[in-house]
Amino acid sequence: MLSNTCKYAIRAVLYLALHETDKKIGIKTISESINMPAPFLGKILQVLAKQKILNSTKGPHGGFSLAKHADDISLLDIVSIIDGVDFFNTCVIGVKVCEGNSLHKEICPFHDKLDPLRDELHERFRTLSIGSFKNDMETYKGIISL
Repeated sequence: MLSNTCKYAIRAVLYLALHETDKKIGIKTISESINMPAPFLGKILQVLAKQKILNSTKGPHGGFSLAKHADDISLLDIVSIIDGVDFFNTCVIGVKVCEGNSLHKEICPFHDKLDPLRDELHERFRTLSIGSFKNDMETYKGIISL
């Protein structure tokens, strides 16, 4: 459901939340810690910085940090930026006949059975924050890692 890029973005933001200090964290440190290629991660983090999820500073003492408190960054914020929200608004299996036709949508067995689940997932992504996952990760430190 989520692209690998989106999963990496969530992991990177969670990493920054877990290692939040007064200093910026460099791309090399983040990429090594979450086992991800630095160039690919850099592109993801720049997108998140442009959308005001992260702060970015260039230079020898530069790096990334959260632009907001972790409790104020929802999973949906990250998903919207990286993958978009089409998943929550279109037919789960991509049947075009349902799009823009409420009658077809009403009789489509996929909408009937899956829309409530998709709506619940949207609500969970909207209400679950990076801060809540940060707290859970800290509770199980040493057992769960990024």
